[in-house]
Amino acid sequence: MKPAGSNTIALRGLDHHVLTWGDPAAPKLFLLHGWMDVAASFQFLVDALAGEWRVIAPDLRGYGRSAWQPQGYWFPDYVADLEALADAFAPGEAINLVGHSLGGNIVMHYAGARPARVRRVVSLDGFGIPHEAPAEAPRKFSEWLDALRAPLVFASYRDLDAVADRLQKNNPRLARDRALHIARHWADVGPDGTARLNSDPRHKLPFPTVYRLEEVYAVWRAIEAPVLWVAAADSYIPRWLGDHPEGEGAVDSLAGVRRRLAHIRGGRLVVIDDAGHMLHHDRPDAVARAIESFLAG
Repeated sequence: MKPAGSNTIALRGLDHHVLTWGDPAAPKLFLLHGWMDVAASFQFLVDALAGEWRVIAPDLRGYGRSAWQPQGYWFPDYVADLEALADAFAPGEAINLVGHSLGGNIVMHYAGARPARVRRVVSLDGFGIPHEAPAEAPRKFSEWLDALRAPLVFASYRDLDAVADRLQKNNPRLARDRALHIARHWADVGPDGTARLNSDPRHKLPFPTVYRLEEVYAVWRAIEAPVLWVAAADSYIPRWLGDHPEGEGAVDSLAGVRRRLAHIRGGRLVVIDDAGHMLHHDRPDAVARAIESFLAG
């Protein structure tokens, strides 16, 4: 494994844990992880990169070794945290951004909000979330208020081996050594030897707001940097998006993803075979090749 440096930096008043790899003088590459994940999850992708890069990957607020937020988590905060991270590590520079899942949606939003700050942007299996109609707003607020009444906790695990078991159950493609590496960063071991996830349980709260796809499209259309979407051939995400007409799967399982991508000027799509949603775990070699080829321009 390529050695990682561990840093703690205050971003917008909240301590963030940031991993860095490579020569500080090398071209910078920012990596943002997904929901219920940590920066160390990118280790295998970093190991597969052929070029010389200064890789910068934070634990998002409320994840890993970054601080928890007192009152829940909101998507715009992640976008603002990314700007603070860019200001700290690459002031005044146009940056290369790669995000997985939630991280992919963050980097896409930032690229639309700050087009001059982004050189190129890659989203790994992160293509927005399912569209929701305005009429859903009362129900969503009600469910959120109900959820606030109940204490939120994550179940503990017997030990780190049990955490690795869970990771492999979620992703059968994940090799045991990789599962153990992620488990050591994904969970903390208590005095009694049990392991508990290194994440704020409030991430489990439902969203009280409606996801308006038209507004997301407007942000994506403002992106000026080249955009690459990397899809996993065996991911559940295209079906989850709900943009897939009945019976269309036999023709093009990514038809809904392609319709979303059409709102991005010059956006490109690459599909990684033999990979699920955690494609940077399943096929880090292929994902690294796609990213570096795209960044080379």
